Amino acid sequence: MFSALPLLAGLLLVAASLTPSLIPRDWLTQGVLAGASMAAGYAMMQFLLAVWRTLEIPVLRGRAARAAHAVLAVPVLALLLRCVFLADEWQNSIRARMGMPDVEVASTTKMLATGLAVFLLLFLIGKAVQALFDLLRLRLARYIPVRSANVLGLLLAGLIVVFLTRDGVVNGAMRLADSSYVAAQHLTDPSAPPPEQDWRPGSAGSDISWDLMGKPGRDFVLGGPDADAIARFTGRPAKQPLRIYVGLAQDKDPQARARVALSEMLRVGAFDRKVLVLASPTGTGWMDPASYDALEYMQGGDLATVAIQYSYLQSPLALIFETDAGLAQTEALMRLVYDHWRSLPADRRPRLYLHGISLGAWSSMHSFNPFQMMNEPVSGAFWVGPPFPSTLWRQANAARQPGSPFILPRIDEGEVIRYASQFAAPDRSGKPWGRLRILFLQYGSDPIVFYDAASLWRAPQWMREPPAPDVSPRLRFTPVVTQLQLAVDMLVATSAPPGFGHIYHAHDYIDGWVSVTAPQDWTAEDTRRLKAICGTNGRMGCENR
Repeated sequence: MFSALPLLAGLLLVAASLTPSLIPRDWLTQGVLAGASMAAGYAMMQFLLAVWRTLEIPVLRGRAARAAHAVLAVPVLALLLRCVFLADEWQNSIRARMGMPDVEVASTTKMLATGLAVFLLLFLIGKAVQALFDLLRLRLARYIPVRSANVLGLLLAGLIVVFLTRDGVVNGAMRLADSSYVAAQHLTDPSAPPPEQDWRPGSAGSDISWDLMGKPGRDFVLGGPDADAIARFTGRPAKQPLRIYVGLAQDKDPQARARVALSEMLRVGAFDRKVLVLASPTGTGWMDPASYDALEYMQGGDLATVAIQYSYLQSPLALIFETDAGLAQTEALMRLVYDHWRSLPADRRPRLYLHGISLGAWSSMHSFNPFQMMNEPVSGAFWVGPPFPSTLWRQANAARQPGSPFILPRIDEGEVIRYASQFAAPDRSGKPWGRLRILFLQYGSDPIVFYDAASLWRAPQWMREPPAPDVSPRLRFTPVVTQLQLAVDMLVATSAPPGFGHIYHAHDYIDGWVSVTAPQDWTAEDTRRLKAICGTNGRMGCENR
């Protein structure tokens, strides 16, 4: 049933899949990865053998073939056993850097069983596809030459598989995911009543529907520190921060949602605040309280934050299947808000900042138009965990100074663009900012940032440099396997503890906002005190003391 060489190729990739990557893997995740790696190795070797036979190159047969397979099996099995033996140690090399406990003692057995099950499932699927191909080519061979029948049969089989997976399995799964996330938003059935304060979105005087705002939006609007909590922290009178959020269900048209947001900003006086933040949520519409709570404390509450939801899906799914949704929404909001902001007298405008986390960083970057803003630029931008396809981020990386690390590039003298991580503060160079401040916060262990499609055949640039402090020094590049590892890492990127992977810590937001917004009369002691109440005891936001 199984062919020897493809099986050995699969086992080689299984061994490689056990090596560490960016995110620690539990036994289930590692088992799925091992099974997928084995199936990939098996399929690739089957393809190479098919090409070999098509070219009519002689092959070993009979006893000679069995002897060759036995000789090859010895080093392959020896390598596999060594990798299985070291698998826990490799995973622990990542977990130790993230302050996580060691893997379970019995995880290896469960992992191997899961990997075998996944491989068998994928093998059966492959056999079904091959059977479809054989059926088509044999039927076509009755009417056309064999070679033409083989080519046409392969094309037809491929089209059928694509149709079934894309329009059947994938779209069905997307509809199921979309409906489940919609249900999780509690649309039309909110657990909390509309706010009584007239200045809050969703109140009786607001054009924003509370029922259609969605749970992430309602949590954002009702959350955060109030004026009293901020005043107790700063020791000075404080204002009530303004939080404006428009749900995706408010209107089908991104332009219409943007107009509703602008109308609400004008209604509650958002442009009268000292600081105005145009924020882009993550895929589900979530607004990380670790970021927004901290900023409201350091600005004395004298700010307004506005955001519009553009998807119900988790960021990795929205990135693939709803690529344009977030881009269209942030562009629409930015155009309306920037035009109104620019129409105000220069001495009466709030300082305008762009902000986004994960997929929100990507869409926020898309709305940043330097040609539009060349004469009157915004004050700055703070983008956190920028996804790898982000055009502006990639352009900035391409301009890095020679010799600066890929994960923390230096762009000129750092007057306009800077990079920071949990181990590198934004202002570590000691040099002054320019007029426009753009900061990227990214962790070396974040696969959403450092995934590279070309890792299918070559090592990403960051793997050719010394590893970041939160990356295992045991990480090595393996063609195909590294691609699968990074893909799995993206799916589980939020399983890391705060401060690693794709979970950004409140303390790093604080350093970033202090650097980008330069709050008035702010001191290093203020930063220390704010960090003491933010991101503690597993909280994502800040305590209202």
